[in-house]
Amino acid sequence: MTAVANNLIGSQIKTIATLALLLLVLPLNLALTLVAVIRAMVFKPPQIPHLEAPQTVLISGGKMTKALQLARSFHRAGHRVILIETHKYWLTGHRYSGAVDRFYTVPNPQAADYATALLEIVQKEKVDVYVPVCSPVASYYDAAAQEVLNDHCTVMHLDLNTLQRLDDKYEFATAAQILGLRAPKSYKITDPQQVIDFDFSNAQRQYILKSIPYDSVRRLDLTKLPCETPAQTAAFVKSLPISPSKPWVLQEYIPGQEYCTHTTVRNGHLQLHCCCESSPFQVNYEQVHQPEIESWIRLFASSLNLTGQISLDFMRADDDGMVYAIECNPRTHSAITMFYDHPGVAGAYLDAQPVSQPVQPLATSRPTYWIYHEIWRLLTHLWSPAQTWERLQIIAQGKDAIFDWDDPLPFLLVHHWQIPLLLWGNLLHPKEWIRIDFNIGKLVEVGGD
Repeated sequence: MTAVANNLIGSQIKTIATLALLLLVLPLNLALTLVAVIRAMVFKPPQIPHLEAPQTVLISGGKMTKALQLARSFHRAGHRVILIETHKYWLTGHRYSGAVDRFYTVPNPQAADYATALLEIVQKEKVDVYVPVCSPVASYYDAAAQEVLNDHCTVMHLDLNTLQRLDDKYEFATAAQILGLRAPKSYKITDPQQVIDFDFSNAQRQYILKSIPYDSVRRLDLTKLPCETPAQTAAFVKSLPISPSKPWVLQEYIPGQEYCTHTTVRNGHLQLHCCCESSPFQVNYEQVHQPEIESWIRLFASSLNLTGQISLDFMRADDDGMVYAIECNPRTHSAITMFYDHPGVAGAYLDAQPVSQPVQPLATSRPTYWIYHEIWRLLTHLWSPAQTWERLQIIAQGKDAIFDWDDPLPFLLVHHWQIPLLLWGNLLHPKEWIRIDFNIGKLVEVGGD
């Protein structure tokens, strides 16, 4: 039996076991949802403000928690929300949120009629603002769609040329260095031999390789280069799918504290900003104040006159204490879930006038997490009392990013409709998967979207 066949069998066993576990906890989540519904009947939710000129906001990426969070923020400010997702994810539990006025499915972003489908919805629903909450792949096509959308609505997304430049890890580092902003030394790699021939002898730091096109499987691989021997370095590099059509970046590795950020910008002005210490798999978010990082982003955004949403990763180096921007993802970051109780999110996106200070998470806001990710960590670290206690504290002191007492159906349906149906589909059409990402609302499959 081949390794591929063994992996598929292992995935099927994992799929069946996961479905069984989700079925086991279904009664608990049903009870929680029922309590939330009764609570809403007894304690009326806050009144939605009546606006003289409410706007209609189109949000993509409907399967993702960050899209749900934005939908809730716009709805609670009195605006009308249209949620969309690709046909594959028609089953998203977020479509049943009380914050969503209308839900549509659209073709895959790569499809020739994607922009046309967006335009039809914009015209039919009289959309004022389109806020793409896009995957790494979709970000390019949402930028390209602006050509047909700009005459009909405002698009909160970078223009195509800027997006391509910033989404390229090598081009982004180059752009930052031109502006005098700190970024690690970076070299574009289109052939494994470039790394094999690279002179590491005078390097002050080690290096890592990152795929420039998004790679959901290898993006967490931080193998340090050079390896112990030239032969090991060559073997590792040759194992990667490096080619002119799939370039990588050889980037200086900077040991230190990593931070992730989300910033919404309009005409170069910071409208909304948050910053967190990075966490494994990016499923824990807690606001930290880092003025140096905010200043870095402010200069970068104003110099390039950016409009849209950008997510930057930074490293504060252990050796020199300086802050380095290591990459830019020009799209919405899941850290925006920290704004779950902030009344100023809608204004930050919709008001044309620049704000004096960007909207940031409230001091009273709790850190956000995804409960099933935390439960899985608890189960896999029962042997470690310290880690068990840490996870219990996170659950007790934080807030689940999906669950909302005034809007409980998404929590129930993501875990007991959306994910189970994806698992069932994988069982019928087996494909190897690595993990469930409840944050993004999908199975992370080998070679998947």
